[in-house]
Amino acid sequence: MRFFPLSLTALLLGLPPAAQEAPIRSTIQSQIDAFLRDDFAAAFDYASPTIQMLFGSPENFGRMVQQGYPMVHRPADVKMLDLREVGGRLWQRVLITDQQGRRHVLDYQMIETPEGWQINGVQLLPSSDATA
Repeated sequence: MRFFPLSLTALLLGLPPAAQEAPIRSTIQSQIDAFLRDDFAAAFDYASPTIQMLFGSPENFGRMVQQGYPMVHRPADVKMLDLREVGGRLWQRVLITDQQGRRHVLDYQMIETPEGWQINGVQLLPSSDATA
């Protein structure tokens, strides 16, 4: 029997290790906590370098979140759902209840950088997914 070495990363891509869930969830929650304090500079720190370059400043980033993702800016409740790997990327699904009681499901694309886990994009999923 021959053994063909595989990289540890290749072995782990199918199922993200549970050890990654806590720091990923902590990053997302920390960014939401920063939004609740209107601390856009701190929230911006949790965004990936690509997102930071796209928006250029914490103020621009904060305005985008306030206008495009008000449920993230001022959630009434946040519940972390499943973490999964799709196409070599890790996605954390999050159920957010807004101030009016409406439920929204968002997918956070996460990347690991030298600074730790950062948010590389957020997708608001169709409302039919809000029953999670």
